[in-house]
Amino acid sequence: MLAWLEQLHWGAVLQIVLIDILLGGDNAVVIALACRKLEHRRRLQGILWGTAGAITLRVILIAFALALLTVPYLKMVGAALLLWIGVKLMQPDDNAHEQVSGAGSVWAAVRTIIVADFVMSLDNVVAIAAAAQNTIADHQILYVAFGLLLSVPIIVWGSTLVLKLIDRFPLLVTFGAGLLGWIAGGMLVTDIALDPWLGQVDATLRLTAEIAGALLVVGIGLWLARRHTAQARKKVAS
Repeated sequence: MLAWLEQLHWGAVLQIVLIDILLGGDNAVVIALACRKLEHRRRLQGILWGTAGAITLRVILIAFALALLTVPYLKMVGAALLLWIGVKLMQPDDNAHEQVSGAGSVWAAVRTIIVADFVMSLDNVVAIAAAAQNTIADHQILYVAFGLLLSVPIIVWGSTLVLKLIDRFPLLVTFGAGLLGWIAGGMLVTDIALDPWLGQVDATLRLTAEIAGALLVVGIGLWLARRHTAQARKKVAS
């Protein structure tokens, strides 16, 4: 046991822990947003199933992540999905109480979580795999497994905390949706298909794309939400 500890690459361990803390927060926000309309007694169920699906996806992606990121237009599709999910999560739900009474609502939340996490996990998995590459070849899979297992409590605890904050500060939904737009903007400009036009994406261009993505999601989301509210009031008035 002592010999194994001496062989540990503590730098890689620290990198993986930091990656999970920094990138796991995004996933926690997505899970919290997707589960916020569920009854309180069913939220934990949605969080646990959503996290289980997210971790399963990451395990599968470990083998293919590096290859997937070299597929042209894949990040563009992923960015479009995140933009759509961000706008959708901002929409009011007049029939929320009726929907949460059925079992399908939990699975609807889980589906949203899995789709969003699939897109967002690409960079997360690659980051963990890259950190593990600095270690002994025979031990790399152990470091990757450690990174995946560590992300579970971070995501579950983080999403539970975010849900409590959303209940108290509903405006956080807008910030969460904007975060998805931010991530989508960064993914879009780093797609390999755009390399001939954009070349090496610098920090300024990426930041501009991230800000634009966040503003786009929030702008469209607010416009559709207000339109939905106005239509609902007209129906009530008539």
